Amino acid sequence: MLTHWAAAIGVLGLLTVVPGPDMAVVTRRALAAGPGDALRTAGGIASGLLVWGALTAAGLAAVLAASPGAYLGVRLLGAGYLVFLGARTLWRHRRTVAVPVGAGTGSGSPWRTGLAANLLNPKIAVFYTGLLPTLAPPQLPAAWGMALLVLLHSALTLAWLGGYVLLLAKAGPVLQRPRVRGALTWVTGVVLIGFGVVVATSAG
Repeated sequence: MLTHWAAAIGVLGLLTVVPGPDMAVVTRRALAAGPGDALRTAGGIASGLLVWGALTAAGLAAVLAASPGAYLGVRLLGAGYLVFLGARTLWRHRRTVAVPVGAGTGSGSPWRTGLAANLLNPKIAVFYTGLLPTLAPPQLPAAWGMALLVLLHSALTLAWLGGYVLLLAKAGPVLQRPRVRGALTWVTGVVLIGFGVVVATSAG
């Protein structure tokens, strides 16, 4: 059982640390409004994983993963949201260069931003209905095993993104430099748009 859990933690950990839209959304929030808002964004992302876990238990995630039309709809919504965030980041690029980190240039609830970004990622549904069940320990009832894995995935995500935010906070003096912050803001906007395009054009 310990070997099975070690393998599950390894797979979940690898999936967590691979850079993706979640990290880009957290970076955007950190540059716009500081580490506090970025941590709340990470909390929204972790909460989104718990929602996906509940949807999986209810069978709704499996329906989404098996329905090309529903999957396409959520995929396009998610892609549009990422492109919107990226475009807004680029639009505010000039302003954010001149405003210190944490000066309140973020807009909307950071927790809701993270939650929406995660819930509009249909690949989580595919992962939770396809790969996650294979990681569940056979010694436990399926529902309990899945619940523990979802909690573990959420905790790993929160810890990883939280650590990333702390690194950004330690780099605060460097990020305060207009050129550095401007370049990071621009790159973050482009990356968000790029992820949106990838999500929109992904075959599955």
